[in-house]
Amino acid sequence: MTVAIDIGGTKIAGALVHPDGTMTATTRRPTPRGTDGDGVFAAVAEVVAELAGSPLWPSAVRCGIGSAGPVDTSRGTVSPVNIGAWREFPIQARVEAELVRHGAALPTVLAGDGVAMTAAEHWLGAARGHANALCMVVSTGVGGGLILNNRLHPGPTGNAGHIGHMSVAFDGERCVCGGHGCVESIASGTAIARWALAQGWTPATPDGDASAAGVAVAADAGDPVAKAAFDRAGRALAAAVAATATLVETDIAVIGGGVAASGDTLFAPVRAHLADYATLSFVRGLRVVPASLGTHAGLIGAAAAALMLLPSA
Repeated sequence: MTVAIDIGGTKIAGALVHPDGTMTATTRRPTPRGTDGDGVFAAVAEVVAELAGSPLWPSAVRCGIGSAGPVDTSRGTVSPVNIGAWREFPIQARVEAELVRHGAALPTVLAGDGVAMTAAEHWLGAARGHANALCMVVSTGVGGGLILNNRLHPGPTGNAGHIGHMSVAFDGERCVCGGHGCVESIASGTAIARWALAQGWTPATPDGDASAAGVAVAADAGDPVAKAAFDRAGRALAAAVAATATLVETDIAVIGGGVAASGDTLFAPVRAHLADYATLSFVRGLRVVPASLGTHAGLIGAAAAALMLLPSA
């Protein structure tokens, strides 16, 4: 069994994951707000304690932690953008201490949520059977991870494959990271909505939804500005996907996250623009497909990362 812990801005979840990917003793807590770092970690401790109450707890041999980032796996720390109380928080050491407190001194790995999603999709999802793959989360931000030669490639600090901060427009607007023309500054849900509103788009839905989901509804209805916003995002993603494939010869790109839920509204322009960027013979067959694991990707990804990075545990 693998202990899996998934940490995000809205919930902290845990499960015991079997070797075939099925989950037992799944539990979750809302991510605490208005407290300090220890207050947030208290929810993680509760999740571990509940898992330790399972009769299968003694069979656990490893632990995987998937967390919103930024992460630094070389130090075992996280500084999630959506958990303000954690800055360089030593999550790996704190979880390991909780495991010991419940009688399980387990080897543990930390993975950013994009890397965890990549491990999940390669193990049981849309990248299964592909030796070299790029997987991406396109949501409020844009993250990702790499599978190279059938192995998860997180890099020294766990941030390899962070495609959101690849520049695809050298004279583009400044990104929150400090760079210019990053994929995230064009193709994230936040960027799509911001650009559409700046071009004069106004929500037509009864609830006045001005998010990327609202832009997607308008694009599906034929609104030209909304369609242009998704075309622009699709072009940025296509350029980055093709550049990654050209660099490391991936043959599939898997896209998940909230923006990917818009379906062909996003995937059609990505695939259309890909032909303009993936032009060399060894990348022309590159496929772009939606992620398949949905809400389970976080926990399965935490377990998959542990399986791939701690195979002998």
